Amino acid sequence: MIRINANYQKLHASYLFSDIATRVAAFQAEHPGARIIKMGIGDITRALPSACVAAFHSAVDEMASDETFRGYGPEQGYEFLRTAIATAEFRSRGVDISADEVFISDGAKCDTGNIQELFSTDVVVAVQDPVYPVYVDTNVMAGRTGEWRRGRYEGMVYLESTEKNGFVPEPPVDLVDPIDLVYLCFPNNPTGSVATKEQLQRWVDYAIEHKALLLFDAAYVAFIRDDSIPHSIFEIPGAREVAIEFRSFSKSAGFTGTRCAYTIIPKSCRAFSSDGASVAIHELWNRRHTTKFNGVSYPVQRAAEAVFSPEGAKQTRELIDYYLENASVIRERLSELGFRVYGGLHSPYIWAGAESRRTDSWEFFDRLLHKAHVVCTPGSGFGACGEGYVRFSAFNDRASVDEAMSRMSGDL
Repeated sequence: MIRINANYQKLHASYLFSDIATRVAAFQAEHPGARIIKMGIGDITRALPSACVAAFHSAVDEMASDETFRGYGPEQGYEFLRTAIATAEFRSRGVDISADEVFISDGAKCDTGNIQELFSTDVVVAVQDPVYPVYVDTNVMAGRTGEWRRGRYEGMVYLESTEKNGFVPEPPVDLVDPIDLVYLCFPNNPTGSVATKEQLQRWVDYAIEHKALLLFDAAYVAFIRDDSIPHSIFEIPGAREVAIEFRSFSKSAGFTGTRCAYTIIPKSCRAFSSDGASVAIHELWNRRHTTKFNGVSYPVQRAAEAVFSPEGAKQTRELIDYYLENASVIRERLSELGFRVYGGLHSPYIWAGAESRRTDSWEFFDRLLHKAHVVCTPGSGFGACGEGYVRFSAFNDRASVDEAMSRMSGDL
């Protein structure tokens, strides 16, 4: 008898963004003439930078000739892209990352979800709350949690991120069992918060002391506009031994539909075997990557490489500036409407306190959809600490942002 992985039955409801899509589709079916403005999911709306498009076309042309055609590429990524990333994103900031510590993939969501496969099912996992759901759900699927009780999974540590701590949690000091695996995301999805060097240093120190590992999601790092804010966990002394970093071209260069991302695993990063011996995570991930992944296509990698050309860097910066200007408009208008507003300064996400509308997050979502035909993301979908908030995404065209904010001026 074929049996299922029973851990899947622990999963609470459906995936957040699938639930949103289902509600929006039902509303659209009932109101086919309504123009819905989507400011929920973080999907970009502007075209790829022209430098990337040109590189894409050139690479496709190469695939059309026997002399320049390429079949299987290296699973870890082509050397030209790995070198460009290490040079432009890390060495330019004085961070010691080499090309062979970069692994190219088709998405940071995939990598943050798959990385947990390398670790024992009995490790203690911690996530920020509110949290990007993938971190939680993939560990539930793997069997690292108990059942869903009162809005959280038993056996998982939730690092409460609230207005009181600026949505940046500190390492816990009162746990009986120290944390083994910690998911951190800065600039944060969904709150838009950023962490200082001092705050990240405390996490690195914690990981060193407790032989833990930090999984640092930096998918939105390109939105940081203050050089005093760390752009990489590897700017923090000691992080090479205790951290893995995830990045993506999706939100910075518009690759959500093109698919390209990368994970940084220093060769000195370690975990431990059951007898306490140190094990290089770089080697484990390389083995997993080469076994389960066939690589990102050559044209896509050439398009990604173009991001680091002078033209590509300029065009990407302009693209990000456009979305940040959208975020500024959303912040200002929501503040005028009486929301408490966070994020949106070094992030494309605006985190807004909605409890003044005398409703919970999902009720406000439905009210906004039905009355203003605008889609946000209910904060409770990101965790218990998200109740009373909603997330707005700045990934839209300016006219739609202005129209959405105008529609919200009525009674919600």
